[in-house]
Amino acid sequence: MMRSATAPRSRHHCVAVDRGSISGFVVVLTLAVVSCAGLVIDGARVVGAKVSAADHAENAARVGAQQVVALRDGRWAIDPVRAANSANAYLGSHGIVGTVVVSANHVTVTVRSTVPTTLLRLVGISSKTVTATRSSEPISQ
Repeated sequence: MMRSATAPRSRHHCVAVDRGSISGFVVVLTLAVVSCAGLVIDGARVVGAKVSAADHAENAARVGAQQVVALRDGRWAIDPVRAANSANAYLGSHGIVGTVVVSANHVTVTVRSTVPTTLLRLVGISSKTVTATRSSEPISQ
């Protein structure tokens, strides 16, 4: 039997040429999967930290807004020193750093928190900072 010149080469030759060609695709695909997992895992941690920061800022502002003076004459005014001290004491008791601004009838608290990342660290993002600002004022009912 005669073989033609254009007959396919042996099966072993094709395998040797193709060996290792998929490894680049696997590396890229693995990086994509790890990045997506990092966004999900670390993103959830960042959202949780944002909710926690907002909760603490709101609670500290409420504590400060409760420091009301001059109730007998019908005016609602916040004692600025007591309000700032109360809000800062709340933040300090929870190990949180924040800023407190008090006006005549308004307490504003800003809380900043830094969340370290786990999987996103592999792509160069080592931490994410979240900030929450909440205000409170006394009301009469």
